[in-house]
Amino acid sequence: MFLRLALSSLRSRKGSVLLTFLAVAVSVFVLLGVEQIRHQAKSSFGNTVSGIDLIVGARTGDVNLLLYSVFRLGNATNNISWHSYKHIAADPNIAWTIPISLGDSHKGYRVMGTTADYFTHFRFGQNKLLELAEGAVFFNLFDVVLGSDVARSLGYQLGDNLVLAHGLGSTSFSQHEDTPFRVTGILKPTGTPVDQTLHVSLEGIEAMHIGFEGGIQLPGGPAVTDEIEPGDLTPKTITAFMVGLKSKLATFRLQRQINSYQHEPLLAILPGVTLAQLWQMMAVMENSLRLVSALVLLASLLGLAAMLLASIRERQREIVVMRAIGASPWFLLGLVEAEALLVTLGGTTLAMLLLVLTTTLSSALLAEQFGLFVEVGLPTAHSMGALLAVVIAALGIGLVPGIAAYRCALHQQLA
Repeated sequence: MFLRLALSSLRSRKGSVLLTFLAVAVSVFVLLGVEQIRHQAKSSFGNTVSGIDLIVGARTGDVNLLLYSVFRLGNATNNISWHSYKHIAADPNIAWTIPISLGDSHKGYRVMGTTADYFTHFRFGQNKLLELAEGAVFFNLFDVVLGSDVARSLGYQLGDNLVLAHGLGSTSFSQHEDTPFRVTGILKPTGTPVDQTLHVSLEGIEAMHIGFEGGIQLPGGPAVTDEIEPGDLTPKTITAFMVGLKSKLATFRLQRQINSYQHEPLLAILPGVTLAQLWQMMAVMENSLRLVSALVLLASLLGLAAMLLASIRERQREIVVMRAIGASPWFLLGLVEAEALLVTLGGTTLAMLLLVLTTTLSSALLAEQFGLFVEVGLPTAHSMGALLAVVIAALGIGLVPGIAAYRCALHQQLA
């Protein structure tokens, strides 16, 4: 009886109620969407690199080492000698290593020298391996494997030749024109810095720097040809290397051992821990998103209150009739609160359905283009808490027109 009366009252004003209903649905959709994106972005950010136990580089800050080794941002304070790398890699607790060499670029994109083990052991997201969209990994000295963003933005295809440049600027006057590289593979999108990286072999990095000193080509330097044997191109230094262990129990012991390495100052970091520290530095952006979604919700709830408050003036005769048949002021207060609750619950339900539909249809696109691995499923406990807060806020906002109806009923009783 009570709910039927509330529904009939809402149907009598379906135009304004529909607009308010949609406003609530959109605002709750924004609130839940921002919360889900925030949660998934944090999870995806933490999974930029997966399955790697340690990252080792020259002694610097933890965040700086993570930025240049994983995100290709910034520069290393120093390099690691090849002798030290081989000595540490020979530890019996280490299952595999991925050496990387940075310092060159191509039209603003970073070039990374590494080995074929990079495509075997490097993982991202939920322990996903790198996959080739076409072609194969580098085999010859001057082969290059492109990230998906590099290939798409620069229009490269298999078999194309390109020239790498010394340094990290988008424009360089020190080009390695004597050693053009040939595109042999293009990786599938990952939503990580891998998409914006050109991958070559360590031997290729050494070969293209023959005849260069301090980034400047020496006049009359030796020519570089494909006939150079890879064994003659063992690097003297590398920028950093990633480590996978046979047992997780050896992680902290090996980390202490590397941090106290006697031959040169080194730093070993836990990528997961450092990623969490880096995310905390972006708390301002995270809180700003929450504030914006909360303000959008508040605006829609105020619109709901305005709609109900305006309806009180239009329902003077309705209130008189209900008072005549014995409705108490408290009954009218409850009726207005019920109307606010019905509009809010309807808008919330629609918002949840739209969110599930949107995430289902766009999950693949978000993963490839933005690195957001959105999980489609039931709302989390945090989302349910946010929905409960929305309902409570709607009941609180509904008190404003409800008290107006209550006072109107008391006035008519005194009259």
